[in-house]
Amino acid sequence: MNKAKRSPKAAQFALVATLPVATLLQACGGDSEPATGLVTGVMTGIDVLVAEDFERLRGLSVGLITNQTGVDRSGASTIDRLHRAPEVDLVALFSPEHGIRGAADPGALVSDTVDRRTGLIVHSLYGQTRRPTDAMLAGLDALVFDIQGVGVRYYTYQWTMALAMGAAAGAGIEFIVLDRPNPIDGLSVQGNVLDPAFATFVGLYPVAMRHGLTGGELALLLNDHFALGARLTVVEMEGWERRMAFDDTGLGWISPSPNMPTALTALHYAGLCLFEGTNLSVGRGTDRPFEQIGAPWLDGQALAAWLRSQDLPGVRFEAVTFTPHGPGDGKFADEPLNGVRFIATDRGSYDPTRTAVAALTGVRTLHPERLEWTEAHFDRLAGTDRLRLAVQAGLEWPEIVSDWESQASDFRALRQPYLLYP
Repeated sequence: MNKAKRSPKAAQFALVATLPVATLLQACGGDSEPATGLVTGVMTGIDVLVAEDFERLRGLSVGLITNQTGVDRSGASTIDRLHRAPEVDLVALFSPEHGIRGAADPGALVSDTVDRRTGLIVHSLYGQTRRPTDAMLAGLDALVFDIQGVGVRYYTYQWTMALAMGAAAGAGIEFIVLDRPNPIDGLSVQGNVLDPAFATFVGLYPVAMRHGLTGGELALLLNDHFALGARLTVVEMEGWERRMAFDDTGLGWISPSPNMPTALTALHYAGLCLFEGTNLSVGRGTDRPFEQIGAPWLDGQALAAWLRSQDLPGVRFEAVTFTPHGPGDGKFADEPLNGVRFIATDRGSYDPTRTAVAALTGVRTLHPERLEWTEAHFDRLAGTDRLRLAVQAGLEWPEIVSDWESQASDFRALRQPYLLYP
């Protein structure tokens, strides 16, 4: 379990990072205020790497897997940071789903390209291949990964990381993760654990829906427990604690994908993404993706009232109407929809995974003839067919999720040795 060594300069920079966030932003030329009054100075992996004068990468030929979220506290891209560092030979870039700038639609294949700023080739890991090939890795000493995740199993970036780790192991090169926060906190583990029989690119290994790990911690778990065999180093953050929501970090949120505009979106996404496998909209093409569900035939008032009757903690429900414009999923474009908005009132008690299952059973109860499934897609997201079959069979949601806490407890025990932060 390798960790990057911290130089005296990094320790000095860590002291600077404890200054009020507004002071740091002013020094960096920023003019935005932190989302909360908490005085923090979280340094992500790239910030620590810079503070160490790129010690971990000195003299190496490097490939970088990143996208628009790969930036330091000042907003400078990791691409530019590594390209300009005389200690580092950045020779290739690799892009995940949505591309190097994060603009491609979900599921849209991404082509190889050339980065205009650096002239470097950008190898797509969401096109002809999702795993770096031997030809892509030829001449590299290390692969570096710097992408902001959302803390949820069904999100492809972490599985790009896993496949790249395996490829790096096969090529005999080092794999280095520049760590970033889990934006929906590092304490909560919720939902079921994926059945390996349903492993896909939205869930390659048995991980909980909401796993409560940073990217670096997940890399350590996958590499060790599932024997990926990579020479793995995690460049740890400074100042991050598991209790933190993203608003507490003092970092600026950059949408990791087109329909993830805020860290709060990611919290709701942990549950409502399941509706992607149904004939309801999840609000793509609106200003509230994954915070609401709807359909032309849905009785939003009745569903909101039904959900309120279920005593679900930490969340309230409002009947709404919304109209998707240019939704990436193609559902109900420019059509007014009746729906329900999910509003988190207490992040500590809110379980979006159970809430989503309750909502599924509510839709089934109110509209048994209208709820439809894209079965293969839903089962990929759920990591099992048991959830869909239970809803279809008419089981009530508490019975459907009755073993989820046991699954989550087992996953908490599994992840414990790989936790890096208090």
